[in-house]
Amino acid sequence: MRILLFCENKYAIDILQPIEQEALREGGNEVLWYVHRKKIADFPLITSRWTHDMQQAYDFSPEVIFCPGNIVPYYLPGVKVQIFHGYASEKKGHWIIRHYFDAYFTQGPIFTRGFEALAARYRNFEVLETGWPRQDWVKEHLHAFDQDREAILAASGRKQIVLYAPTFSPSLTSLPVMREALVELTEKRDVVVIIKLHPLTAPEWVEAYKQLADEHPHILYREDFSVAKYQLMADVMISDTSSTIYEFLLKDKPVITLRASAKEIRWKDIQEPTELCAAFDEVQHDEEQIRQRRWVIENYDPYLDGKVAHRMLEGARDYIRRHGVPAERKVNLWRRYTGIKTFGWVKRHKK
Repeated sequence: MRILLFCENKYAIDILQPIEQEALREGGNEVLWYVHRKKIADFPLITSRWTHDMQQAYDFSPEVIFCPGNIVPYYLPGVKVQIFHGYASEKKGHWIIRHYFDAYFTQGPIFTRGFEALAARYRNFEVLETGWPRQDWVKEHLHAFDQDREAILAASGRKQIVLYAPTFSPSLTSLPVMREALVELTEKRDVVVIIKLHPLTAPEWVEAYKQLADEHPHILYREDFSVAKYQLMADVMISDTSSTIYEFLLKDKPVITLRASAKEIRWKDIQEPTELCAAFDEVQHDEEQIRQRRWVIENYDPYLDGKVAHRMLEGARDYIRRHGVPAERKVNLWRRYTGIKTFGWVKRHKK
């Protein structure tokens, strides 16, 4: 099977990589990454086969395209599969059907139910529950960073690691108000704080938090493009309105947010930064917090079995067996224009 991994944003790299690894492990598959030049100038997976050129992606003639983003060019051949870029179902764009996709491979029951209802309404895509591919990476690396964790704790002389991973969105982020609260947490509790900002965070906030880390010995700033490593290392996470909340809860670890916008909050949400220390004490032992985390695991993504990518590949093969390989996706003129404006045009093969 010819597989195109459609990587528009940097955060998509470690979502798509487990699919590449499983496809190559199986054998008999060809894998090509399309990497959007405007957003990813330097692709870090140097051993992978990849291109910035949409014409090359088209000429590859993919049979399936896996896409964590919201848009994929309609003119590309192949089964177009939406695999999502996170779990934040409260964000307004999560449930919008843009008609670019033949199938939605969902993370868990709460998403499956929602997209099955939408599939019944629109009748132009299928839904398959597979889990989210980054969970395969989590399964494989559950203890891969234990030594890094112990080294940080030993160097700091502290007992726990707290991860601060806010969103970048100006209307939702806690960045403007959280600095003093993080300093207070390190002064009043036996913790070291790791700051991991979203790749799209405004430069002024990046500089502000780098400076904060420079000024305080128990605050560390990390620039890796992926937050996943630090989620595995940390004991507690602080955020606001971000998909990383659910990723952390799925590891059965406690989360504190500041003014989260979610309709159903199943973690500790505070309204003022001054409440952070008390919330930190509460979330680690409160039975209701533990029960809510386990509800999230069961409903958002229970698939920590290391077989998500396998289910996705099988799902694509099953779709092709039943429907064949689509030559392109039928979309309206606006969607055609949007795809061409975003990704450019290609020279089409003669039929």
